[in-house]
Amino acid sequence: QVQLVESGGGLVQTGGSLTLSCAASGRTFSNYAMGWFRQAPGKEREFVAAISWGGRRTYYVDAVKGRCTISRNNTKNTVYLQMNSLKPEDTAVYFCAAEGRAYGLGRTLSEYTYWGQGTQVTVSS
Repeated sequence: QVQLVESGGGLVQTGGSLTLSCAASGRTFSNYAMGWFRQAPGKEREFVAAISWGGRRTYYVDAVKGRCTISRNNTKNTVYLQMNSLKPEDTAVYFCAAEGRAYGLGRTLSEYTYWGQGTQVTVSS
């Protein structure tokens, strides 16, 4: 069974930075794309960023382009989301997710099979 454990969330002021981490276990990490999603209060969960199995391709939602960087370390089975210039509208629970299909690169919730428990990011104005 795949397990994903996020860490790194917290409270930060507008303009600040945070780096989220997600440690994976339970299968060959390097064969699968990884993604970050977020869910703000009263809103649906939305795609934030994804990285291909080898780390060469990345995708970002327009709202975070230029401010966030997704990366992965396949030797540590960990994926990261570096977030800079944070805004109050970035406040949400951030979820790490793993694709169910090897060698894919999805940007929709349905393409991701495994999910972490989420980590809260709060940006104060």
